[in-house]
Amino acid sequence: MGVALLSACRSKDPNTQVGACIVNQKNRIVGAGYNGLPTGCNDDAFPWQKQGEFLETKYPFVCHAELNAILNNIGMDLHGCKIYTALFPCNECSKAIIQSGIKEVIYLSDKYEASDSAKASKMMLESAGVACRKVVTNRPQLVLSFNEADV
Repeated sequence: MGVALLSACRSKDPNTQVGACIVNQKNRIVGAGYNGLPTGCNDDAFPWQKQGEFLETKYPFVCHAELNAILNNIGMDLHGCKIYTALFPCNECSKAIIQSGIKEVIYLSDKYEASDSAKASKMMLESAGVACRKVVTNRPQLVLSFNEADV
């Protein structure tokens, strides 16, 4: 989950930073992603607003972290892998998770659990046999330091 949260820091979205990390059966990282524009699209040339006319918002342009992690994998078959994600996946990302063969979703937040998207995700993931669980940790935070004295 720490790698997913660190990946989220790369997002240019001013409101929501989400990251995802895929690990294989040996818990080795095989993919990571964050919510952002497709490769080659200039972050400054597209809108980041949450409200307004559809084409004036971020929604038609942003790729979610889970989809990016799947697309950015190291070129291996993802069957049997787990995905760690900061935010419970939407219905579109859940389709990609299922199709890629990922068998477990570990999430930090489910703040949109009452939304139709989250409900659809849960229905599909359960039907496809993909396990879902909220991350459990005894570490309330992870702090990174770039101060050489701390190394």
